[in-house]
Amino acid sequence: MAQKENNEPVTVSYVNLEKYIGLWYEIAKIPNSFQKKCTKNTTAIYSFNEDSTIKVVNSCATQDGEISSSEGLARTVDKKTNSKLEVSFVSIFGIHLFWGDYWIIGLDEDYNYAVIGTPDRKYGWIIARSKFLDEGTIKETYEILKKNGYNPKDFVMTLQE
Repeated sequence: MAQKENNEPVTVSYVNLEKYIGLWYEIAKIPNSFQKKCTKNTTAIYSFNEDSTIKVVNSCATQDGEISSSEGLARTVDKKTNSKLEVSFVSIFGIHLFWGDYWIIGLDEDYNYAVIGTPDRKYGWIIARSKFLDEGTIKETYEILKKNGYNPKDFVMTLQE
């Protein structure tokens, strides 16, 4: 998979959102401010809303053992491939004002893992259907990251118990 001329990451050719919906475990991420309080057991649950948008519930355990969760909304930007989405966790009177890119740049054919990126490469995640990925699969995800201009060393493994 070669990078595009504009140097953006390349998304997968198609995502079946019916298969994508459900529980995902965070395997690794580029550290970011909005997940600063998360120390372990980070998950995301995706489900369809009646209007075809996707409900997103992110949860994690904090240092003091509390569960922190936030509910957001995802919408498909590229309806031909379903591989470019936007997410929002900020809502004022039910209106989502701030949207962030959520590009699926890697996806296992059986939907066992996914690699998520953004056009500016400021954010990135490796997520999976199970709490752990074997070493070979981790290497596969790192290759996807490298092909898309990410440095896998920027990613920090997430503690899952």
